[in-house]
Amino acid sequence: MKKSICLYFQVHQPQRLRLFRFFDIGKDSHYYDDFANRTILRRIAQKCYIPMNQLLLDLIKESKGKMKVCFSITGSALEQFDRYAPEVIDSFRKLAETGSVEFLSETYYHTLASLGSQPEFEHQVLKHKAAIEEYFGVTPKAFRNTELIYSDAIGEMVYNMGFKTVLTEGAKHILGWKSPNFAYSGFLAPKQKLLLKNSSLSDDIAFRFSDRGWSEWPLTADKYLAWVKKALETDDIVNLFMDYETFGEHQKPASGIFDFMKNFAEMVIADKDVEFVTPSQAARKLTPADTLEVPDAISWADEERDVTAWLGNELQRDAFNKLYAQVEKLSLLNNEALWSDFGHLQESDHLYYMCTKFFSDGAVHKMFNPYDTPYEAFINYMNVLSDFILRVDDAISVSDVNFAAPKKKTTTKKKGR
Repeated sequence: MKKSICLYFQVHQPQRLRLFRFFDIGKDSHYYDDFANRTILRRIAQKCYIPMNQLLLDLIKESKGKMKVCFSITGSALEQFDRYAPEVIDSFRKLAETGSVEFLSETYYHTLASLGSQPEFEHQVLKHKAAIEEYFGVTPKAFRNTELIYSDAIGEMVYNMGFKTVLTEGAKHILGWKSPNFAYSGFLAPKQKLLLKNSSLSDDIAFRFSDRGWSEWPLTADKYLAWVKKALETDDIVNLFMDYETFGEHQKPASGIFDFMKNFAEMVIADKDVEFVTPSQAARKLTPADTLEVPDAISWADEERDVTAWLGNELQRDAFNKLYAQVEKLSLLNNEALWSDFGHLQESDHLYYMCTKFFSDGAVHKMFNPYDTPYEAFINYMNVLSDFILRVDDAISVSDVNFAAPKKKTTTKKKGR
């Protein structure tokens, strides 16, 4: 039986916030930088999404379906594609029609809801599932949480929602001596299969590919395939998980990233020992090597592979706690605009911008951060959140008045007024 290679790409674009000053609170409730969102989305569409989707489509057709790949596309990204680049939706639909592409389920807004509110988490997963069905005509069978965040408790939640295959990080502090190149069983959901990212091989492409200071630069397709096959000599599967923007945005076209991907894929397709599989195919094909216990949440971010990229300092935890404190109040309201803003304010990117790590992972955070400092990100976000909370409280106050109004009118009539 051929050994397996699973290619998974995350597609996400946040709704970036405009500069929102203290004096805007209570006066102007449009929170988003529409110009930046449109400009960035259009740029990445032309550099990454359109050409990379075409490359994959050509590979699938030329290989008669042997090329297989998997995507997770957030609802936030889908909304912006609709608004600014509908041709991107069309190109993903063409991939969906081949039957060689799997679409995963995740949180609609790319959030930390799994750590903040189970009802909100479940709502977003169902909302995202419905969106994938509407856009691409397929029902997601496998799940990946925001930033590959996973714990035993999260695994049990998604298993109870019907997802028996979950993608997460092959964190060394969880694996110990074990290899990420096997399927594992969930600790609280033994029938759930876990597919773990091979961080070293994934990051060779995602972060090191164009680094001329890297001892292995330049990375060629034949060299890389040799590394993958070396890992598979004794193991079952290599999971290559990365941001889709790696191709053309993070690694520029001039670096040769597109040619590398095309050559690597063609070599795998022609190889007698390895094959591409989707996560669901891998789950059917592989027997779990062991049970994996993950008591505390892990992720694919930073050296620690935990959630400190989003909740590692007091600024982040304060913003997180104040945001999710609104869930109960919002549950009393049927206000589409408020719920939509609540979803976008949950996007994990806003907390990521507040990260104060300045050592091994500082350069990575700076790459994705539109703010000069984490403190500017915090102040801007908290100004927006303060305005949002005012709107929620006002909406509840108005609702209370509306509920009370009929009762007061009846009482007045009884008194003969």
